[in-house]
Amino acid sequence: MIEKNNLFDLKKDIDLIGLGNAIVDIIVNVDDEFLEINTLKKGSMNLINSNESEALLKNCTVIKKISGGSSANTVVCLAELDNNVQFIGRVKNDNFGNFFSTDIKRSNTIFNTPPIDKGPSSAHSIIFITPDAQRTMCTYLGASIEFEPKDVNYKLIANSKYLYLEGYLWDSDLAKNAFLQAAKLAKESDTKIILSLSDSFCVDRHRESFLELIENYIDIVFCNESEVLSLFQENDLQRCQESISSICELVIITLGSKGSLVVNKDKSEEIKPKLLGKIIDTTGAGDLYAGGFIHGLINNYSLKKCGEIGSICAGQIITQLGSRSNINLQNLLRKHLI
Repeated sequence: MIEKNNLFDLKKDIDLIGLGNAIVDIIVNVDDEFLEINTLKKGSMNLINSNESEALLKNCTVIKKISGGSSANTVVCLAELDNNVQFIGRVKNDNFGNFFSTDIKRSNTIFNTPPIDKGPSSAHSIIFITPDAQRTMCTYLGASIEFEPKDVNYKLIANSKYLYLEGYLWDSDLAKNAFLQAAKLAKESDTKIILSLSDSFCVDRHRESFLELIENYIDIVFCNESEVLSLFQENDLQRCQESISSICELVIITLGSKGSLVVNKDKSEEIKPKLLGKIIDTTGAGDLYAGGFIHGLINNYSLKKCGEIGSICAGQIITQLGSRSNINLQNLLRKHLI
């Protein structure tokens, strides 16, 4: 029998609403020399314009396209685990936008944000995979930054157990305002607010704002080691754990091959990684970990069990290309969850 907890036992109809950049992920295999020639730092997320995107794609062979974006990846993982979830994000009525809408709905994710007909084209992210399975992203945000406060649906948020927000939204003033509007509505409605810090470069850009946001609004934070070190401008992970747990109820820190830490004011629990095969591509590992962990929270599992579910989902996704599992995640949990 799986151990239960009542930390976030919420009685609402919708399990989770995810807000984020609606992005089509374009998977490309490259070597290290390609990154050097294009002055791209391995493992980074770089914001580019449409001309730069076009130039990069001219020199690449596309392997795969997927409806992506950090929040969307987490929401789809939850949908595939049979949770009632919805995604809110902006696309344009164009090829990329139509692909995103069709692809995300295949997972039984509800996506009803109306597309725009004018303005920048839909967002897409070129994900360069090097032989060591590291991913380097060049992202054109395009129409995704046209997401604005009027697109935030109060009734949906009020009727949702969790609101999931990605830090990348902070890169657009319009989307940031929508983010804050959603957070305020969630706070008023007793909807638990989850923040993914997204990446260390995003944290560098918005450090003070993120700290204020976490202290005033956020119930749960997902981050990796480099992100939390950047947040507090520290080199000591233990001190970072103490600092962030003093301003946030629950913090989950992923540590790559070392597993993860589940941290609250009372204790820090180590979760071992799940190695389910050869590592092919780390794209979406953190997003799928978050999806698995939140699935556990929705079902009131113990925090340790939530971490184990997150590790299983992340352990599977890194054995394939892209951030959509090639196998049934519910069957995966039945096989590996003790």
